[in-house]
Formats: sequence, structure tokens, C-alpha cells
Amino acid sequence: METRRWSRLRTCRRRVKPAPFKPRVASCHRNVTVTVPPHDGVVCRIGAPTFLEEHLNNGHRVDRGGCACSDQRSGCTRNGRRALTTPDISVIIGAYNAMPYLTKTLTSVVEQSIGRDRLEIITVNDGSTDGTDKELERFAAEYPGLFQVFHQENSGGPSAPRNKGLDHARGKFVFFLDADDYLGEEALERMLAMAEKNKTDVVLGKMKGVNGRGAPASMFVRNQPRTDVFNSRVYWALNPLKLIRRELIEKHGLRFPLGYKTCEDQLFTGMLYLKADGISVVADYDCLYIVKRDDGGNITTSTRGADSRIKVLELMVDLVEKHVPAGPDRDGLLNRHLSIDMFHALIHLARESDPELQKKNYEQLRALLERSYPDSLKARVNAITRLRCELVQRGMLQESIELEKVDRGHRSSGEQPGILVEGDRAYTLLPFFRDAERGIPDEIYDVTTALQDRHRLDSVTVDGGVLKMTGHAYLRRVAQDVPSNTELVLRERDTKAEHRFPTTVVATPELGAGKEDGGKYRYPEAGFSVELDLTKAVDGGRLPKGLWDVFVAVRVEDVVKEIRFGHKRLATVDAKPQTYVVADGEENFAAALYYTQPYSNLTLDVGENKHKVADKLRIEGTRWSTTIPSQLEVNGSWKLAGLPAGVLGVRLDGDGGRSVTVPVTPTGDSAFTANVSLDGLAPGSWTVSLWLPSQRGKGWSKPAAPQSNLTNTRWISRGVPRYATPAKKRNKLVLRVGRVAIVKAVLKRLKALTSAKR
Repeated sequence: METRRWSRLRTCRRRVKPAPFKPRVASCHRNVTVTVPPHDGVVCRIGAPTFLEEHLNNGHRVDRGGCACSDQRSGCTRNGRRALTTPDISVIIGAYNAMPYLTKTLTSVVEQSIGRDRLEIITVNDGSTDGTDKELERFAAEYPGLFQVFHQENSGGPSAPRNKGLDHARGKFVFFLDADDYLGEEALERMLAMAEKNKTDVVLGKMKGVNGRGAPASMFVRNQPRTDVFNSRVYWALNPLKLIRRELIEKHGLRFPLGYKTCEDQLFTGMLYLKADGISVVADYDCLYIVKRDDGGNITTSTRGADSRIKVLELMVDLVEKHVPAGPDRDGLLNRHLSIDMFHALIHLARESDPELQKKNYEQLRALLERSYPDSLKARVNAITRLRCELVQRGMLQESIELEKVDRGHRSSGEQPGILVEGDRAYTLLPFFRDAERGIPDEIYDVTTALQDRHRLDSVTVDGGVLKMTGHAYLRRVAQDVPSNTELVLRERDTKAEHRFPTTVVATPELGAGKEDGGKYRYPEAGFSVELDLTKAVDGGRLPKGLWDVFVAVRVEDVVKEIRFGHKRLATVDAKPQTYVVADGEENFAAALYYTQPYSNLTLDVGENKHKVADKLRIEGTRWSTTIPSQLEVNGSWKLAGLPAGVLGVRLDGDGGRSVTVPVTPTGDSAFTANVSLDGLAPGSWTVSLWLPSQRGKGWSKPAAPQSNLTNTRWISRGVPRYATPAKKRNKLVLRVGRVAIVKAVLKRLKALTSAKR
């Protein structure tokens, strides 16, 4: 065989003329080697040896980087040529009677900011009868080389179309997109960047419901560069509408199971999650819009019956038990299946018209719980799931049906059951609570550790050394007709030292009047205000140095709920760090209010652990006075939220520990000026800085920077000529002050005059 090296260009355009009747090898500067069969030539496209070798070995004609055939199996398109490079993402869309939604779906993909040259779009028409097939062909014709379009008989579910797409995908990643949903413009670009930066196998993009459709939300509270199913909420989103590294899919031979109309994606996605080397979450951008169809055509809402749902539930429980050892991790995943999948199965079971099938399905659930519902999981699930499981285990079919009827009413009205507080326990008032006939134990209804709170920070500041804060906090669905109070809790982050302070009740008659819980519960005394003197906070003395995280503790009888405070606040609350200098007698200390990252909770920094006072001081300019030559005019600013009056000054530090401080004069909210007289200073070097005293002779100093426009100055003091000149120092302004040597100056002047006459 003949070998030739092509020119060093990104796209090699030199043709390799084949020898008659003999294949040969061509290679370029990147050492991409392809077998060239006897046809009229090939163009090298960097990074595509696999496709070229496979395709050309099949004897296809390749011209200018594209194939003119219609062999879709080899990656060609029916509609012309495509670049022989591996796309970054293969978007796979299975479509069944998806019009008119399909048009927006496809448009959202071709308009992705990542660029069409980095995509391939694989669409599978699953026996549609509404023109879906024609719309797919129209897009393929409009964007030649971008689409692969397949047509097949209806398969009865989304699994077969998705599998067909996987069989033909060439991308490094795949993204499954339903034909009635659509993407945000930057979705794929952001998700791919997240995967590549963090080397993760799966990326979830934030989902947003359209036309009243609910969307998963708990896993999208914040961006998560790298996580897993055990340390996040990603497992609660088991749909496959994600960016997935194709190598992961092929390595484990994963495909969607056939024979299921709903929930089939859980088996595929669940295994992906468990096998993935890292999972990322993009939560700061609406990546995927999931649409509720006006015609009710969404498969999750149109598929009826509990039978298939229970089968998938059993398979998912088996999957988790096989791959995750018993313990908290397994319980966390099974919690999801009982809370969502068993709940959905019971909804459909309650509607089942065939009593025999209904009993059969109920017994299937009972058998599942008997083998896979340990006490540790029982303690982990929420109260209504615990009650559902208790009824199923007891074989109380009619009570289960009644519970779902009551719960459906709660969900439709937005009104949730109330909570009873007795001593140090809290119970949700779900059906059959303390029903003597049913005999369900109180522990099934216990929500003491799962009480929901509502809270808001309305204002916070430090004024004259006093921390002042207002807001509200209450326990949701707990009536306020029982004794309750709210405390401010400061807890030091490292030492865990804790101090509690009482608050004053503020009336809040409007709380509870909104849509939440249908306005059934009111919280008229949930507001609070607190004023805490930081100089006398602990045993009459100053609050010690540290990072003091702010909590509020809401107490109802003997039930106490602590709330990390500050991340929910009025828009008028400044989210920027606020640093204060607090006067404590003749001493000063620093206190800063700031919000943590990424949770944005309020913390009080006492003693400059993170927020330095000197960083907030600035000298912006110095110049000699135009009227008084011995006077240095200094102007600057501070970025402190609070500062005791009269403490800030301009300081000159001289040789031998001597110093002179001149108070500044405020000229605005945070600006100042100071007139510093050099007259009377002893000869020597004097360093200019801003000075803010703290304690025991110490303080905060911010040196003035050298000024290029500051020259020498001279003046007469008590008949003696004096001078000041800036020293050449790199990072600070130093003035050399001295007396003019008269004889030396006269001689120097005479010498200059004599030289001028010559």
C-alpha cells in the first residue's frame, strides 16, 4: 500500500488519487490513518478516523468530507453530506403524534448556542399519524447533514425510539429530549461545559414546567459541580432528560427496557446514576422546559393502571438492593421509590374498577414492604408515606383508598392537615389518628424532626455597638394558640460555643393569609425584633472573637426548631458584607455582618476573621496646600458601614517611635479630608497613613501610596527655613523633613549664578 502525508492544514484538501483496483492508506500530519477504497478521492477531517475507516471499508463514496450515499447505519444522512467528525452531543428525540409541539422542540435544538457543527440530531418517528413524519423530514431538508430521521411502526412506548437513537449515536454525549419539550438557548453549551470541566458522566439541567406541568425542583437549589446520588437530591429526578456520557452507556450495555408504557426510564437512569463517575447539576439556568400538552397526550398522564407501575417499583427496589449495601445510602434511595412511586401506584390502585386486580396489586405492594421496609427506612420516610406503608402492611385496603381520597382533596385545595403539639412531640393530623378502631400508633404520625418552618429577615444592622434585627419565624401548620416564643441564637462556627438571647414579639396579622395551605392557618404573633449590645452580650462583657452563625429558635411548648437564618430576606436588605467599628469604652473592635456562600445565611464576624478593617480604608490623594506650604492636604474615604465619631485620623510615624495624629473631617457619607501641618515636626523621615485606634495602643493602619505629583515644599518657621521632600519608597508615602542649611544653600546658589554668567 502507498502512504502519503497531507499538508499541515486544519482541513486537508489535497486529494489522494487511488491506485486502480487497490485500496491504500492515507495519513495526515495528525497521523489520522484511513483506508481509501477505489473511488474518486477523500478529504481528511481531523479527529474522525473511526468513522472514515468503518465507512470507507464499506466501499462508500466520500467527497469533500461528506458521503453521498444514504446508509444511515454508517452515520450518513439521507439528505446529503455531513462532516466526518465526532459530534460533541447526539440529541435523541423519539416522536409520536407530537404536532404542533414538535416544531418548537426541533427549533430549540437547531438554535442552540453551542453551534450546529457540534451536534447531531437523531429523530425517530414512532408510527405517528398527525404529520410528525413530514415535520421531521422538513427540518432534515432545511438542515442537511444535521439530522438523521428514522420511521418505524408504533412501538407502544418511548423505549424503542430511544434505543434506536442510541444505536446510531456517535456523539461523546447524548441528550434525550421528548418531542413536546424544548431547550433553553444555552442549555447544551452550559451542560457540556459543566461535564467537561468537572469530568462528570451525567449532567442535570434545571427543568421548568410549562402550561401547568410540575417540574422536579429539590435538586436544582444550587449548582453542583460534582456530586452523586447519596449526597444530593438528583435521584429524585429519574427521567432520562439529561446529558449523559455515551461511553458510560456503552460500557455497561445500557438500553431502555421494552414492554412498559410508563416509568421505563427509571431502570435506565437509575443504573446510570449508580455507575456514573460523578454527576453535575446546572441550576442557575433554565435548561429544559417540560410542557403539559393541551390534548392530554403526555404519556405519564395518559397511561392508567397500577399494574405496570408496581412492576417497575419492584424492579427498582431490586436494583437498589442489588447495587447498594443495606444502610443509610440504600434507605435514602428507597425513600424516593416509596414516597413517589408507591404513592402513584396507590393513586391508580384506588381508581381501579376491577376488584380482583385491585386486591392483587395491593397484595403485591404488601409483599414488597414485607421484604424491603426495614425499621431504619420506616424512620426515614415522611409521615404520609409511613401511614401508607402501615395501612398496606396491615392489609387495610379500604383505609388506603380513603387516605388517597383525602390526600387528593388536600392537594387540589392546597390545604394540608394541621399539626398537634403535645409536650416535646408533634403529630400530623392525617386520617385515623388516634382512631381506636384502627389502632394506628402515634409514632406513625410523628413529625417532630420534620417540622416545616417559614421565616424571613426584614432588617439587620449594628448601630452604636448594638446588633438590631427584625423578621419573622414560625412552624408551618402549628396553631399559635399554644405557648410559643422565638430566641436569637449565636453559635461560634469552630468552637460551637452558643449564646441565646430573648426577642420581642411583633404583630404579624397578615401572615398565613396567602395561598399556602389555603389560608387556613394564621400566624399573628410570628414577628420578632431583637437588640443585642455586642459590648455586653456575654456575662456583661464583649461577644468573643469568632464567626458567629445566626439562628432563630422557635419554641412551641417543649418542641424547639432551630432555623439557620438570613437566606430568605426582604429585597431591601443589603446582601453585601457590612463591616463596623464598634466603640467599647476607650477601645474599638470590628464586627461584620455577611452572608455565607453558597447558602447565603447570616453570620456575624467579630474580630476580623474574614473582613479586615484596613481593607476598607483608603487615601485617595495628597497635595501641598496652595496657601500654607507646610500643610499636607489628605483626602480619602472609608467603606465601613459604621464608625465611631472622631476616631479616624491621618497619622505621621517618625523615627524613634514618635507619632502625630490629625483627626479627619468628613466631607460626605464616607469621604474625608485632613490638613496635616508639618511645622514643628522634628527632622527625619515620617510615614503617612490612615489610623484607626483599636485597643491597648494598637490600631488599624493604612499607609498612603506614593504620589508622583507630590514635589518638594519649603517654608519659614520661626525665622528658620525648612523643607519636606517625598522619599523614593515603593509602597508607602514617606516625607523627609529638615532644616535648610543656609550657608550651604547660599554657596550652592552662588555657584549656580557664576556658572550661568560663564
